[in-house]
Amino acid sequence: MKKVTQLAAAIALTTGAICATPVMAETSASVAIASTYLWRGYDLGSGTPAISGDISYSEAGFYVGAWASSGDTSAGTEYDLYAGWGGEFSGVTVDFMLINYLYPTGAGYTDGETDFGEFSEAILTLGAGPVSFSYYDNIAGGSGYEYYTLGAEFGKFSATIGMHDNVTGDDPTHLDISYAYSDNLSFTASQFISDETNDDDLKFVVSYSLPLDM
Repeated sequence: MKKVTQLAAAIALTTGAICATPVMAETSASVAIASTYLWRGYDLGSGTPAISGDISYSEAGFYVGAWASSGDTSAGTEYDLYAGWGGEFSGVTVDFMLINYLYPTGAGYTDGETDFGEFSEAILTLGAGPVSFSYYDNIAGGSGYEYYTLGAEFGKFSATIGMHDNVTGDDPTHLDISYAYSDNLSFTASQFISDETNDDDLKFVVSYSLPLDM
């Protein structure tokens, strides 16, 4: 269940499908380390550092990729496969992605591991200037769960409000404030701001990413 910011960092939004000039195919990869695995306001790493890596290929707005992490202390090692398309219309960016989450070790859904397609989401992101909105629909592995984010960037600072929409009626909302010290080093403070969760401690995460030459 990878967090939003990690996935966004792994994907370079390509607008070649609707731009006047052609866009060349591109392969990119990176590795990262974080002080814990922060996922939608929850500390899935229980304070344990997480190492992750990704590789993606994009052309004419379409992209495919894979992301892996050591981070989730309960579900174990995770890797995600994703594909999507991104473009821009009159200053509004649009991105649609399908992602499949896999856990080959640890607590799987049925037999100690998660099978392909057992937990998948469809994600639609719209952006205009410094503001973006994302909608997540769990299309497999948990019918009825949805997640929404509203984010904004202010120079090196960014803020994201995320809301869980569960079938149980427990819909916690969290606020993340991040500061990008450099292209590689960032700091995030995360706090639940609703009264419907017991995970109400302030969380502070330091992460460092490094692009790889392809």
